[in-house]
Amino acid sequence: MKKLETFYNLPSRVKFCSICVNSNQYPASIPEFKHSVDRKDALYVNFDKDDVCDGCKQAKIKMEIDWASREKQLLKLLDKHRRNDGEYDCLVPGSGGKDSVYASHLLKYKYGMNPLTVTWPPIMYTDYGYKNYQNWLNIGGFDNITYRPSGEVMRKLTKIAIETLLHPFQTFILGQKNLAPKIASKYGISLVFYGENEAEYGNPVADNNQSLRDKSFYSINNLEKIRLAGRSLAELKEKHNLNLSDLKIFLPLTPEEYNENIQIHYLGYYKKWVPQEAYYYAVENTNFKARPHRTQGTYSKYNSIDDKIDDLHYYTRFIKFGIGRATDDAAQEIRNNHINREEGKALVKRFDGELPDRYLKEVLDFIEINENYFHERCNDFRSPHLWKNENNKWYLRHTVNRDGTDD
Repeated sequence: MKKLETFYNLPSRVKFCSICVNSNQYPASIPEFKHSVDRKDALYVNFDKDDVCDGCKQAKIKMEIDWASREKQLLKLLDKHRRNDGEYDCLVPGSGGKDSVYASHLLKYKYGMNPLTVTWPPIMYTDYGYKNYQNWLNIGGFDNITYRPSGEVMRKLTKIAIETLLHPFQTFILGQKNLAPKIASKYGISLVFYGENEAEYGNPVADNNQSLRDKSFYSINNLEKIRLAGRSLAELKEKHNLNLSDLKIFLPLTPEEYNENIQIHYLGYYKKWVPQEAYYYAVENTNFKARPHRTQGTYSKYNSIDDKIDDLHYYTRFIKFGIGRATDDAAQEIRNNHINREEGKALVKRFDGELPDRYLKEVLDFIEINENYFHERCNDFRSPHLWKNENNKWYLRHTVNRDGTDD
């Protein structure tokens, strides 16, 4: 049988985790400013000889961690940075979702820290997402800096990212990840907390052996190596009329900006991170509201709900990697013993890959992309080893339910 072409350095043979519903096509997180069309060193979730993915291995490790000991380590870290002069002693980036509520609220009210919260707002807030953001600050009682970049620059970069990478969420990720260390540096704050480590979802287990975030995710020595929306800075200037002043806020720290005194930690290293429990905590402490309806592409209502473009992001990932939003949610809930694998498989079969049309027209109108053109670009990004076209309809060749065209 002729070997089918693979895009994005994906594994040519599709396999599924024997414990959860994840596949070996799941992309590992890399610094967002390194994504390019011709990137050959992309990495994907590891599977062991028993076809167990790294996400499930990490879940097992979490069951064996001495969390009381980890909390003592956290207290020692906090005491090292704690201030008594009224100044901020830590920084928590977030949008008012369940995870940023959980992290910031614990730090302030359980551990007595004085956090500054920092927000890179969504491209297009949902009504309930914006209300959750307000409740986070007003009910939660947090000082906050919200940085709103140029809407025109955001629109341009998002459009280019879709056309080049089929990655509508990249501009938000760039801002969210790069803003926090910059604000910390400006305010003299030496401690920054993100929530859970990417190892929770499938990055190498070894990434979770320490609490510090690798500085390669937020700093770089050579601006010529940076890619925004899959393009070099020179190309964005020459072809898209975007100058360095337009793009500066999206960029990681340069050596001149980098402050070695700043430490960026994952709170999930010290506190057992369970998405559903973070949701209940946010409901209780800041009146967090889930969506009034099911999120398209999955069965849940409370994950990543603040940006209207979120749903499109998960849909395009399904196109590129054959992994949809229901797969993400079901894998996490299997690892946390909330559902079993058979239930997860049924949820994936029912919801994965659903077109999120609730906000689609509004989002595409904002980005100034024609809907037919968007779907054409989606088809261009379907890797032949994952997808088969039969009678002008696309089908996955392999699924976790073993009902793909080639299963």
